[in-house]
Amino acid sequence: MAAVSLTVSTVNVNGIRAAVKQRSETNLGFLPWLEASGVDVVALQEVRADADQTAKALAPAIDAGWHLIGAPSELKGRAGVALLSRHEPTEVQIGYGDPEFAESGRYIEATYPGAAAGETVTIASLYLPSGSANTPKQDEKDRFLGTFREFLTERAGSVGAREGHEMIICGDWNIAHREADLKNHKGNHKNSGFLPHEREWMTGLFADGSGWNDVVRHRRPDEVGPYSWWSQRGQAFDNDAGWRIDYHVVTDGLLERAVSDRVDRASAYDMRWSDHAPVTVVYE
Repeated sequence: MAAVSLTVSTVNVNGIRAAVKQRSETNLGFLPWLEASGVDVVALQEVRADADQTAKALAPAIDAGWHLIGAPSELKGRAGVALLSRHEPTEVQIGYGDPEFAESGRYIEATYPGAAAGETVTIASLYLPSGSANTPKQDEKDRFLGTFREFLTERAGSVGAREGHEMIICGDWNIAHREADLKNHKGNHKNSGFLPHEREWMTGLFADGSGWNDVVRHRRPDEVGPYSWWSQRGQAFDNDAGWRIDYHVVTDGLLERAVSDRVDRASAYDMRWSDHAPVTVVYE
């Protein structure tokens, strides 16, 4: 029977072992969320574990039939991305072609069945460097942005030339594009994640004819947020002083096929299993 929809979620888990263990006694960790989510594919970022540790943490999901692929970072306890899916993936690729970031655990993609018979979709999990203004970390982030833009341009063209195929790049992009994407925009113009050149980079990414689209913002053009990350400091979560930095970036053919989206924000601070919340989109 042909699928009638494809439900995809993205979440920075802030350490998969902690996300699975946290509040497990109250049935509020990552695994109960996964079971109840109704998703077909979930893109994970900041896994912070090697392949064996990730598989062990996710063993109940794998035993239940989920397929796991991952790209750990060469730096122990840092970064790491993965994809969990109900269908076995094909055409798996780790990294996007830049040797500097090949082993950094920041990009993985795979191809899956699409929302209709005969269609395919490549889904990627991206963990873009966070940066810190006027430091080597920001220089690293800017180098990533430069080569990743080249990759995005090439990939938009190749996807467009492949009939019945689309692409979704899910992940923690670590940039709030518009003022509506963070609560305290006035106080963050000099901070990484909202620097003018970073925002201009996002504007270029979503320009007409680029082949890429911010699907949640397309669906919610005049809405503030919805936020997906809240600082652990102060009462940012309680005051909903968040940032929208977790995106579904999709090729043109999927833009109007997104029929619903949601952020699975915890009901209270002590109910969270990550400082990010899953962002889920249903495509038909």
